[in-house]
Amino acid sequence: MPKKKTKKAAAKRFKKTANGKLKYSKAGRGHLQSSKTRQRKRALRHAGVLSSVEEKRVKKLLAS
Repeated sequence: MPKKKTKKAAAKRFKKTANGKLKYSKAGRGHLQSSKTRQRKRALRHAGVLSSVEEKRVKKLLAS
């Protein structure tokens, strides 16, 4: 049986934590910063953690 390949697009977007959860960076930091509040921009800096339902789907893409 052939090896499972990692989807490289997913590998660039998600990182595993020490406990095996998946971290991702939040959307909305690319441009148009002036219209966003300081509080909102600060919240976007912190990485998000995927929910368990999404995690199952993404782990298949990462093939690990």
